[in-house]
Amino acid sequence: MRAAVFNEPRSITVADRPDPVLKAPTDAVVRVVLACVCGSDLWYYRGETPFEPGPIGHEFIGVVEDVGSEVRNVAKGDFVISPFAYSDGTCPHCRHGITTACVSGGFYPMNGDGGQGEAVRVPVADGTLVPVPGSGYSEAMMASLLSLSDVMATGHHAAVCARVKPGAVVAVVGDGAVGLSGVLAAVRLGADQVIALSRHADRQALARAFGATDIVPGRGEEATEAVLELTDGVGADAVLECVGTGLSMQTALSIARPGSMVGYVGVPHGVELPVTEMFYRNKGVLGGPAPARTYIPELLDDVLEGRIDPGRVFDFRTDLDGVAEAYAAMDDRRDALTPREMRTPRTGGI
Repeated sequence: MRAAVFNEPRSITVADRPDPVLKAPTDAVVRVVLACVCGSDLWYYRGETPFEPGPIGHEFIGVVEDVGSEVRNVAKGDFVISPFAYSDGTCPHCRHGITTACVSGGFYPMNGDGGQGEAVRVPVADGTLVPVPGSGYSEAMMASLLSLSDVMATGHHAAVCARVKPGAVVAVVGDGAVGLSGVLAAVRLGADQVIALSRHADRQALARAFGATDIVPGRGEEATEAVLELTDGVGADAVLECVGTGLSMQTALSIARPGSMVGYVGVPHGVELPVTEMFYRNKGVLGGPAPARTYIPELLDDVLEGRIDPGRVFDFRTDLDGVAEAYAAMDDRRDALTPREMRTPRTGGI
């Protein structure tokens, strides 16, 4: 098969790789229909986080091509969503809802398979893969289904960790795909006022379309002052930190009202928490890798019923041969959708 390969910072190419095969009776092999570049991939692409040369990527949807003898919940021909982490669904951490901490799980890429290729071996398939009912989905719907593998689930996780409640005032730090998904998640959970911190006109427009009531284009102290003015000096009831830098976390904590939570899902780089300030203002932080497998079923219902359309965060398309351009596009403040194919699969239906 062919797959995207990380060579070194700013070098992504397409190479021939061994076809994935079943290695355990709980495995499945999925033919990838759509994959995308994640914001966390950029840390590797930019050389800011070490990454071993080899397959890359962790967000994909596709069609099951083979299953192990012990797989019961998915079958050959099923159209499925794979969360970015695999999990058995039965361990104590999975039952607690944190599937990213599964004792039998892990993260893609793994064992030579990455999500940005023609096929992927999926361990513990019964606990990991989510079948999608129906067929004949539009390209827009397919993009929204893809978003559930990571980005929409991650935005939702930020909102859950920040304890967004109906009627809340919510601020979202970050206007990338996760931040925009966070806006959508906050609105979905019933927030009355959603303040999006964004400096990009196209992102501001999409944040508005997703339900943001206010846009703050500043950064740092300027952003803090603007949010406090919008909230009569109180601050936000819940803050979603969707970037992962020291400045973004500092801003998030500065606009959180006393007694509130910051839900953080940006992979931390250079983040130091002001614990003393947090102590005296009763502010907390909670977050981490989103347990997407826990959230996908409820989000899937809303996508299929047309209540949310998170696929709008993708604004660039290419095929697998254009994956290097996809990374460059993402690095240049665009978000990339990289389909392997957009046709009816050989088995099953989409």
